[in-house]
Amino acid sequence: MFENSRKNKLESSVIIGIFVLVLTFIVYYICHALNFGTFSLILALIISIATAWSSYYYSDKIVLSFNRARPATKEEDLKIVNILEALMVSSGLSHKPRLYVTEDPQPNAFATGRNPENAVICVTTGLLEKLNYYELEGVIAHELSHIRNYDIRLSCVVSVMVGFIVMVSDWFSRVLFWGGLDRDDDHHKGNGIFMILGLVFLILSPIFGSLMQLALSRKREFLADSTAVEITRNPDGLISALQKLEADDHQLATANSATANMYIVNPFKSNTKEGKKKSSNLWSTHPSIEDRIEALRNLK
Repeated sequence: MFENSRKNKLESSVIIGIFVLVLTFIVYYICHALNFGTFSLILALIISIATAWSSYYYSDKIVLSFNRARPATKEEDLKIVNILEALMVSSGLSHKPRLYVTEDPQPNAFATGRNPENAVICVTTGLLEKLNYYELEGVIAHELSHIRNYDIRLSCVVSVMVGFIVMVSDWFSRVLFWGGLDRDDDHHKGNGIFMILGLVFLILSPIFGSLMQLALSRKREFLADSTAVEITRNPDGLISALQKLEADDHQLATANSATANMYIVNPFKSNTKEGKKKSSNLWSTHPSIEDRIEALRNLK
């Protein structure tokens, strides 16, 4: 566990560094295109560092706001509150995560936060309605495993940063193509270059985001599954939960490509059997449910 935690902390630092460099490059060219002159590089560094800092310290609040999540209460969500309380004893965590619920029919869940002391577990109402006690226990144990292994820091920070890079690149491209730049004689020729650059950013940013998310490694889902069984001593509960989550065809309304890697299963559903078979390809943020279930059965 401690080796995985150290590795994840190091990867977090490396990816944050990469993010700062990439965002600095993007913002620098935006500032240069807007004719900010010598202040372009300074402004780019300030924006990229400020964004990295806010992503690290406020990523959990940002992700929760995207999902329109509310705090869980004993009055409305007693079962899931009790499950979390019971699992804390065997989880190895000294701080209990805050528990949130988002109104959505798709059964799903994720954990977020920069460390175990500031961790959050969020579940959908669909998860609470469609899973029994032992299945819910398996899902919550899986999310506690991500917290214990420090997966949450990397996944949350990357999700916010990738989303910001895509947003900035998209905005830049729109400004260029809709003629939002100064078109005097000195810069008119340069605008064509920046239009091409904006198109390149628009095309490459989603690819860059996917590569950053894949850097989280799908092996962590297998590790979280096995750690969940260590916590619950009941692989059948998690196996049954994964089967139900895979079979459900509801779309998660609040899901987006930047945060998809955070969920216990891919929130983007396909209505065809062929689409489900292809749900774990080279670019998938999750291993296939079949592979995860097979791995869990091998633990018995």
